[in-house]
Order: sequence, then C-alpha cells, then structure tokens
Amino acid sequence: MRREDILRMFPERMRSRWQNVADLCDQVQEIRLRAGRPVTILLGKGERFVDAGGQIVDRQDCGAGITAGELDEILQHLCQYSLYAFADEIRQGFLTMQGGHRVGLAGQVILEEAGRIRNIKYIRYLNIRIAHQIKGAADSVLYFLYDKGRVRNTLLISPPGCGKTTMLRDIIRQLSDGTAYGPGMNVSVVDERSEIAGSYMGIPQNDVGTRTDVLDGCPKVEGMMMLIRSMAPQVLAVDELGSDKDIEALRMASGCGCNLLATIHGNSLKEIQNKDYMRYVIEESLFERYVVLARRSGNCVIEGIYDQEGQRCIK
Repeated sequence: MRREDILRMFPERMRSRWQNVADLCDQVQEIRLRAGRPVTILLGKGERFVDAGGQIVDRQDCGAGITAGELDEILQHLCQYSLYAFADEIRQGFLTMQGGHRVGLAGQVILEEAGRIRNIKYIRYLNIRIAHQIKGAADSVLYFLYDKGRVRNTLLISPPGCGKTTMLRDIIRQLSDGTAYGPGMNVSVVDERSEIAGSYMGIPQNDVGTRTDVLDGCPKVEGMMMLIRSMAPQVLAVDELGSDKDIEALRMASGCGCNLLATIHGNSLKEIQNKDYMRYVIEESLFERYVVLARRSGNCVIEGIYDQEGQRCIK
C-alpha cells in the first residue's frame, strides 16, 4: 500500500487535506465521506476524524464536514470525468480503483419497472475501502487445509471487517504458487465485487498467484459454472455465500471434481449451522474445514479451525 494510492483518489486541488491520512496508508482501512457530516477514517486502532486543515483528531466535534459539491467532484474524478463509462459499476453500488481499492456508493436509487436498479443519483455517501494485501496471512492455517497433497473444501467464517477476504486471497495465492504441503494448482476465482483480486481493467492488482484465473464482476452462480466449463480449475474460490442458489452452484461444482474455497458472514460455526440455506452443506459435509475468524483487541485473529464434524482441529 502506497500513500500515492490514497492521494490519487482525490482531485489535485483537494490533496493537501489528505496528506496526513496518506502518511498513515499502512493503517487506514476506510475513509468515509458523508455530505454535511464530519469526515471519518477507520484505523486499526479505531475511528478518527479529519479537520478542515487535514489534521487527524480524536473528537467528532473537531472534525470538518464535506459538501455535496465536493462529493460530486470526487466522484467525477474517481470516474475519470465520465460517469457514463462507470454506469454499470455505479449501478452495483461500488467502484474498483487502481491498486485494488474499492469505493462504496450510496444515494438515491432509480428503479426500472421490473424493480431492478437502473442508476444511483445524488450520491452523497462514499466509503473508500483501502486494500491491504497481507502475504503470509494464511500461513498458520495451510497445514489444516491439505490431505496428502489434496486441498480440502474449506469455508472461512467471519463477521465483517475481520479479515476473511484477506485470508481467502492469501490462501488462493499460496495454493496457486504451491506450498510445502502440495504443488501449485490451477485456481479459478469468481470475484463478484472485485475484492479478492482487485482487478483494474482486467488486471489483478493483488497477487493471487501464478496459476490463478479471475472472472471479475460476475455473479457467483453464473461465474462458477462458466469457469468450470472454460478454465478446468482444480480449486474454485468465491467470496460471501448468501443464498440457496450459491449453495446449489457449489454443490454442482463439487460434483465436477473441483475443490472449494469460500467465505461467509458469521460469528461462529454454530451460527452458520443454523442458517436455513446452509442445511445441505452441513448434512452432506460439503466442507471439510471451517476456519472461524474474530477480532480481539482491534486485531483479526483465528478463533478456531474445525473439521466437518464440528470438532476443533489440533496440530
């Protein structure tokens, strides 16, 4: 992560205000901009605010707001002064930036007759999520993911912001390049929200490995079957399971001989086991390993690694 990545997200005339934030590039996780509200930044040690001069302050009442006009100017800059060219991404509620960073958008939604989102206008909320690739994040779990050189089907469980995508990305990288436990494998990634590989104009901005193929911006269900047909992966990876259709697509992929890597939002294995759409997964032992992540004292930690019976794994 470079400080220039943060600075280039803002029009040149505004960059002086963001110098101090950019200096903390290794710590900054989010920059939240809301029209008429104080600018907030999320660091590893908690939330801070930015005043009118660009100083980082602890108190909300010392922070300075940002205007709707300034938000419009930032959005235009992020879209290279062509909102039309980024219409598909805006419709999905996010933009992917060079470096793998992602900007979430919120405002007034315009619907089509069928109820689908046609556009978002009056965008008054931006959440700039700073990508931090941590190579080696998966080192402590790799031993548990192999069975005599074969990769076990693995599900990462984590509340938001506890590092599941970071962990998934590093597992993908290491499986692709090869580890002490097995040779490199062909890995296919359905990167629905461009968070895993962080592709920019089709090129991954994050290191996802030598033998990895990425289908960027594609819905998981369609993407999984496309990759199986076209890329013949040994391992198939997806982020954020959330529906019966996702599970059915995983079942079909497993039947095609792929090993599976996936993530899901949750606080514990027990919580996941109680989700209706996960019933098949549990009953059929689709996943052989469950890695549960949590946050302790501001740090992302591995709460536990469990087998398909729900028993804790011990090395």
